[in-house]
Amino acid sequence: MTTTAPAAHNTLIKLLTYTMFMMFAMTTDSVGVIIPEVIRTFNLSMTAGGAFHYANMSAIAIAAISLGFLDKLGRKKTIVLGLTLFALNSYLFVIANSYAFFVMLLIISGASIGIFKTGALALIGDISSSTHEHTSTMNMVEGFFGVGAIIGPAIVARLLWGGVSWKWLYVIAGTMCAALILIASLVRYPQTMKAPAEAIDLKRTMHMLKNVYALGFSLACFLYVAVECAIYVWLPTYLKANRPSSAFMAAYVVSIFFVLRAGGRFLGAWVIARWNWTTVLVLFSGAILLCFVGSMLGGTNATVYLLALSGLFMSVIYPTLNSKGISCFPKSEHGAVAGVILFFTCAGAALGPLAMGAVSDLFGGLKAGFVLATIWSAMLFAGMLYNWIANPTLAVLQHSDESEYGLVQPEEARP
Repeated sequence: MTTTAPAAHNTLIKLLTYTMFMMFAMTTDSVGVIIPEVIRTFNLSMTAGGAFHYANMSAIAIAAISLGFLDKLGRKKTIVLGLTLFALNSYLFVIANSYAFFVMLLIISGASIGIFKTGALALIGDISSSTHEHTSTMNMVEGFFGVGAIIGPAIVARLLWGGVSWKWLYVIAGTMCAALILIASLVRYPQTMKAPAEAIDLKRTMHMLKNVYALGFSLACFLYVAVECAIYVWLPTYLKANRPSSAFMAAYVVSIFFVLRAGGRFLGAWVIARWNWTTVLVLFSGAILLCFVGSMLGGTNATVYLLALSGLFMSVIYPTLNSKGISCFPKSEHGAVAGVILFFTCAGAALGPLAMGAVSDLFGGLKAGFVLATIWSAMLFAGMLYNWIANPTLAVLQHSDESEYGLVQPEEARP
């Protein structure tokens, strides 16, 4: 059960949450621009340079599933703790001058993101009035994340163009984080009341893996993120060996993908508010599959346009899966289930590109890697098709609307 906060406080909390997600996306989604600079500076292999992505994602995943017990501190303290660690760690990038030091800072950064993101994801349930609003808010949150994914690489590109180190991106993010800490400390958050006998520890979080809803939504998120990462991690490398006729598309395909994904997430909040979420997911995942199949059957020109376009359809998938997975549980369990889903999300972000690279090395080209990503998109579509036909979460989401939000008519019952 959650105490009700004034509407003005809820609006401010939402804005803070949106900004948090935008801020950390500025760093996590800038690695594609930073890695070439790191490889050149330290004379690294591609595998070693890729640690700037793997180390950060792996740390987020481990923190999400192992530090979920911090939720017993309360949403506010958990979020402020994670933000404080992130801010202090970000300023240390200025004095870092070795590859090992940078990797260590990225691990700490990932752990801090795992802490405050898990708390923030759980908080969304506290400030939502229904599972329907929860999903709409989650799409808005991920929309701001998409904006950060656009801003971050642009800042790095501008810094490098001006002869300034990419490290200052983290100083900018750390300064934004410090402002968020100050505001978050002053805002009154709703208090989630837990049953006295409820144990909040790693065992409870791991127990979530035995729940069919937590595991099902987590696996769907894993597949989605693996498909998404295929584009922004490997497509630029693929296009260096297979150049399309449009030099503009070759240079800006990932930026276009991010813009469409961000815009689509804001649009997704509107779409989800008006159509049944199971229908939206099966249609959008089907469109993603068609984009990947078309890119594999067509030439390089088809690949660059279709995979950029897929960003529009990817937009609504992750925030909706994340929201519905969390909404299947009581609010007192939101921190634990959010950590489990976040773990699988980051595992997909780390293992997906790694598997594509290994398959591409085995078969002598990134085409094989994108065939693997196409298979993942087919598996995602199959899961969403089953979800649409069987609608296995209908009863549990209706129960959640009634027990957690006090609603008589849940969103799934609406035409």
